[in-house]
Amino acid sequence: MNELAIRTITAIVLVVAALLVAFQGGYLLAFVVAGVATAMFYEWSRLTRGWGIFWYVGGFVYALLPALALLWIRERSGFDLLLWVFIVTWSTDIGAYLVGRRFGRRKLAPALSPGKTVEGLIGGVVAAAVLGGAWALDAKLGAALLPLAPVLALAAQAGDLFESGMKRRAGVKDSGAWLPGHGGLLDRLDGLVPVAVLTAAAQLVGLT
Repeated sequence: MNELAIRTITAIVLVVAALLVAFQGGYLLAFVVAGVATAMFYEWSRLTRGWGIFWYVGGFVYALLPALALLWIRERSGFDLLLWVFIVTWSTDIGAYLVGRRFGRRKLAPALSPGKTVEGLIGGVVAAAVLGGAWALDAKLGAALLPLAPVLALAAQAGDLFESGMKRRAGVKDSGAWLPGHGGLLDRLDGLVPVAVLTAAAQLVGLT
């Protein structure tokens, strides 16, 4: 089985599991989110070993904030907004991958991630704007989410670049080996971190 097939199967399993757990909510969601946050902190600690206390504490905050944000969103606004967070994150990732693979020419940040392109960035933003906007309208989540989707798509790709920079500094290809074809949890959730945190922040200031 080739790498793309393995990545696709793993991604489908992860998406289905995430949706089922998010739909259920409650203690199940809290338990899974806590476990994932713990694993993320473990991967971060391994990547940044020897970098100093700032990075260690930063990793704790990096894992904790999105965990709290996801639980806050689900508890306060329900499944529909949490699904919007997933849609924006996933469509950004998929759009950037497909467009970058097909049309990518100009490197986005070669010093951090040589494979990412400007065309991929645009593809991810457009995909998030279209799919995130469509779900926001269909679920009647509010017009404020329409311009917010592309902004958070940019944040998701910034999160991806940040984690790529960490791996480059650590001299590793992946943050872990938990997920066949994908690497570690940080590799898959680097875009979700800023999207979840910023969506919760938007809630706190009354934008959603």
